[in-house]
Amino acid sequence: MANDLEEDICLKMVGLELMFLTPEKYSNENGITAVELAKLVNLPVETVKKKLNILKEKDIVRVKGINPKYWLFDDYNFQRLDDDDDIFHLLCNFEDVDFDKYFTY
Repeated sequence: MANDLEEDICLKMVGLELMFLTPEKYSNENGITAVELAKLVNLPVETVKKKLNILKEKDIVRVKGINPKYWLFDDYNFQRLDDDDDIFHLLCNFEDVDFDKYFTY
């Protein structure tokens, strides 16, 4: 169970970073690369790629390009997820989220 929790934390970190990503944080107008994202969330690139693919399977991230791939959050599809969806719950649980990380006031 502890491993599942750790996996969920990584997925949440990647998902929230993409959700609150602003164009200033990535170097290409098409989105952010897995390498750039890995640096932002301080996780190994391979872990970030796995999490991006999980989010892609749910249609809540879009990918452009092949080498490199650029990733963007799809807010429209995220809003259309079922309320009972595990990933929806994971990304909507803001109890332990430090919003200062995503926004400058």
